[in-house]
Amino acid sequence: MIGYFARRLAAIVPVAIGVATLTFLIIHIVPGDPVTAMLGESAAPADIVGMRHRLGLDRPILVQYGAFLKGLAEGDLGQSIVYRRPVSRIIAERYPATLELAAAGMLVALVVALPLGFIAGSRPGGAGDIASMGFAIAGISIPHIYLGPLLMILFSLDLRWLPLTGRGGLAHLLLPAITLGTALAAILARMLRQSLVAVRESDYIRTAVSKGLTARAALIRHGLRNSLTSVVTLVGLQIGGLLSGALITEVIFSWPGIGRLLISAIGLRDYPLVEGCVLAFAMTYVVVNLLTDVVYGLIDPRVRYA
Repeated sequence: MIGYFARRLAAIVPVAIGVATLTFLIIHIVPGDPVTAMLGESAAPADIVGMRHRLGLDRPILVQYGAFLKGLAEGDLGQSIVYRRPVSRIIAERYPATLELAAAGMLVALVVALPLGFIAGSRPGGAGDIASMGFAIAGISIPHIYLGPLLMILFSLDLRWLPLTGRGGLAHLLLPAITLGTALAAILARMLRQSLVAVRESDYIRTAVSKGLTARAALIRHGLRNSLTSVVTLVGLQIGGLLSGALITEVIFSWPGIGRLLISAIGLRDYPLVEGCVLAFAMTYVVVNLLTDVVYGLIDPRVRYA
């Protein structure tokens, strides 16, 4: 087990370098000049040249890339072109908001998906199965960019039950979390249903039923834990989708996380800030996948890491 974790932690290094390299290349290939975005189209050519020199953007691309990798190895993500502050400090200020939103979205997904998946899987073809899978289809089909404004119109503008935008207490978090977690809830519910349907036909469930347990009790006591292994794996794989959904959700609800920060940095061509935000997203995904493997092993004792 220790060797497995050592290998996984060591694998984070090439992943970080790969993500940083791709982000660096893409952001420099995209048309647009950060200096022009800062100073405006009417800026004097001498001012533009001077600013590019001060920011080091007039150096060859390979020299800039080498300096970027050197700073990354030292734990320095550079300084934001627009905010004139260290990128790591800006991300550290925004990162808790994104984690809060992602965790709330995951909680909504699990609270909705587990009961629906169990109802659908415990009696396939029944009314509960049809209703649960109908919700799953609707949840997958409605995009965040449509669901978010729809919830805002209904609960904030019409009913005036919840705040419209911004970050505050639980009331501010509810609508963004529902928007973010609905699609994931639909996916998890479908996966749990399929797992339970497969488990229902297993020998140990038949044995439990033959000893006097009802089919539902046998599923709860013996089948649910085995069914959750696939759900846990899917949760780890869907973290990337949850974070990408957070980009749209943060913009819709003016949520002050790194997703909204990334969108703003791309528009302003703030190279260091874009690279830092993407790297933060990537590292979060890698760490969550590592933790998913740990939980998978706790749920299923048969799992052994060679």
